[in-house]
Amino acid sequence: MARRQDDDSFLKDELEAAFDFGDDLMSDTSEQVFNNEGNQNNFEQEEENELPGQLAVDVYETEDRLFVKARTAGVNKNDLDVSLSDGTLTISGTLSAGDQEGIIAHHAQECYWGEFSRTLSLPVQVAEEGVEAMLKDGILTISFTKIKTQATKIQVL
Repeated sequence: MARRQDDDSFLKDELEAAFDFGDDLMSDTSEQVFNNEGNQNNFEQEEENELPGQLAVDVYETEDRLFVKARTAGVNKNDLDVSLSDGTLTISGTLSAGDQEGIIAHHAQECYWGEFSRTLSLPVQVAEEGVEAMLKDGILTISFTKIKTQATKIQVL
């Protein structure tokens, strides 16, 4: 599907698909970029109000395991921090724009560069030992072993 150059709503959908910016960031900061065409100062204004991007994730389970997947294309594994504490998973990192030396003006800047973070409560109990995290082809996959719990009958007195 070809995208028209002035189709800003499609561009916003693309950005939201890669990084869940939250309602406040997409409605405030990026509106400056999308609604002020031709104004090169928009990029400078956006940098003043920078907030970390919120990484979009997929969470699913199989019979024995829980998986969390996130698109982290362009992120070096050394720039990722993954931690688990009391059933809460945090993924954070930095997406570097690379060498910016010599650039005098940006004519388009649609890619998200900078810090991102996502914290989420896991939907099932998992074992904190034996967690596997793998970064392959720009996809971070974290795999947990589920803890099977059985309901305990409580006698009413």
